Amino acid sequence: MNFMADSWNTDTGEAVYRSRDAVKNLRIRVRIEKVTSTAALSQHLQQQVLSQQDRGDIEMETLTSRGQTGDNEEELVVGWQEKLFSQYEMELFQSDAACQTPLDRQYHTEVKALNKSKRRRNHRIFTYTDHDRYTSCLPLHQLQHSTDLLTTTKSSPTFLAERMASVRHRRQDRRTMDCSIPKSKIVNWEPTEEFVKSSHVVNNAMQTMHIMGDLAPPGRLGQKDNEYLLVTIKTDGSGTVIVKPDFNKGKEPYRIVTAGEKREVWRLTVENVCTAMQPEEQEREQNMYRDLYVRHKEYLNSLVGQDFEMPPLGILRYLMNGEIVSAKGFEYDNLYIHFFMELPNNWSSLPFQSLSGVTQTCRAKTLGKENVAFFSYPFSFEAFYMSEKESEESILQWPVIYFKVLSLDSWQRYRTEGYGYLLFPAMPGKHTITCHTWRPLQMGTGSALRRFFIGGSPELEDHSYVRIPGTFKGERLSRFGFCTETTGSVTFNLHCLQQARAFVDATMLKKRRQKAFEQLGGFSQQGAVCTILEAFQRARRKMHEARESLPRDLVNTNSQLHIESSA
Repeated sequence: MNFMADSWNTDTGEAVYRSRDAVKNLRIRVRIEKVTSTAALSQHLQQQVLSQQDRGDIEMETLTSRGQTGDNEEELVVGWQEKLFSQYEMELFQSDAACQTPLDRQYHTEVKALNKSKRRRNHRIFTYTDHDRYTSCLPLHQLQHSTDLLTTTKSSPTFLAERMASVRHRRQDRRTMDCSIPKSKIVNWEPTEEFVKSSHVVNNAMQTMHIMGDLAPPGRLGQKDNEYLLVTIKTDGSGTVIVKPDFNKGKEPYRIVTAGEKREVWRLTVENVCTAMQPEEQEREQNMYRDLYVRHKEYLNSLVGQDFEMPPLGILRYLMNGEIVSAKGFEYDNLYIHFFMELPNNWSSLPFQSLSGVTQTCRAKTLGKENVAFFSYPFSFEAFYMSEKESEESILQWPVIYFKVLSLDSWQRYRTEGYGYLLFPAMPGKHTITCHTWRPLQMGTGSALRRFFIGGSPELEDHSYVRIPGTFKGERLSRFGFCTETTGSVTFNLHCLQQARAFVDATMLKKRRQKAFEQLGGFSQQGAVCTILEAFQRARRKMHEARESLPRDLVNTNSQLHIESSA
């Protein structure tokens, strides 16, 4: 048997497979074959190198031990959760006194039946199923696959390794323990060591099966120290199967080196021998899944209904799912934000809709040169707009979010850090907006000392003064003499949706126009005409907005100049 000097499969990582079939149909062929001991292999290699220096491959004979080839190799097909007893278990479960659990008594009955029928088909290869108690107490060298030679040093497993190995078996020895946490104390700031040991373990719901090998010399089978892990199979019950190591698939075998003085070398081959589906069965299965998906879709459609909820005619529905992401650049720490919505004329909200909110108090974190407080505070808002007069001259006023940033220290001293506002986006979609803030500033040293020592600062009686006060009725707003100081900024993430019957009608009208153009054969004319019409509409809208934004006296002057020049 010819092998290259490095003809071993070193990829011992796990492979993840997905299957829609039942995991009980899984069949794996495992083959182990003893090559030689390490000492004999080293001497044999030296002789081969001296005699054949010009050859790239080395003849490596499969040495037999005590002249018994059957003791040095074994091949077996193993099914999912199929129990194959080791020599140690065969001797252990022969006695009824060693049986403590119902599973042990079941194994005792099966072992007696095997001894009576003499039909045991395995000698070195055996399995540990998900229900075996030996799975959680395997030695360290059995719980790892390594391409290097295994050392004889046995380090003790860590506490986390022991707990994670026994997580799956909690259902077998379930213990009653009071782990309730009072609702008034959700976070345990001073956990005890016992609390950490009993709570900080991730639960794993996967079923596991280990295919083992007794690699002891012939005549010494049945010792726990000679048991080695060959293959580990895991499944989560939803079609995911994890195999470690992966199937060879025609590649070189894996290498296993035993511990001890002889350090025997074994070859391991793992193959998938599941029965392949016939083309007729595959087609039948695909049709079954297709029918199942169609029925499930029909069921979901029956739950939703055919009539899509639409607002009444002439009403715009505005939905906003927002998030206050962060605040940065403020003077003091422990920030929180108070915000509320203001609805202009012709806007309304649902009776139970909350128009204000307060975030949690957040401690800032230093990122670069800035102190950033991450809130990640979600909020949602729904409003309705109803136009009284459908006129192109009217300009739609959007709702506004006013917010105030405050700080609160351990002495319960709160300070106003800044004011700002956010206008609802006119376009639907996702928007990330950063709003800069300012706070009123009172001149003099006394105000700064009061803010530092006892807290408090000048505040606005009307929050809408940040933009345009709601009580303002004039033409020009003057803030001359009002002193402010620039503070930080607040970042928002907004997801906006707009719904109205007019959108549906416009879409249907556009589709009808496109159909008419297609019937006339004017594909190129269609794009040109639509582009020109849209450009005229945008230009007219911009001229109207610019005219409304100018002062009235300036508009009158421009019109007079235009009349004189035309005359």
